[in-house]
Amino acid sequence: MIDLSMLVLVVPLLAGIVLGLVLRGRIRFSLSRLSFAVILVLIFCLGFGIGSNNALLSSFPSVGADAVVLVLLCVGFSVLFVALVRRRLRL
Repeated sequence: MIDLSMLVLVVPLLAGIVLGLVLRGRIRFSLSRLSFAVILVLIFCLGFGIGSNNALLSSFPSVGADAVVLVLLCVGFSVLFVALVRRRLRL
């Protein structure tokens, strides 16, 4: 059986690419406001889904602590790496 879940994502992407190529020189408009509005709606839907899931909300303290540790390690090693590279290159 063919898994159609990937086609749900690929077909609209390809249709947008083809439409953009066809209408490239003919129609001039900016999609930035529409993209921003769609992103806001998606963020709202994500928040609504998280807020309505009791199991997810109850696991936030442990997930949050893990996320804080991960962020601190990423930022710390990034700063360390930049300092080492700057010292090595004498910038």
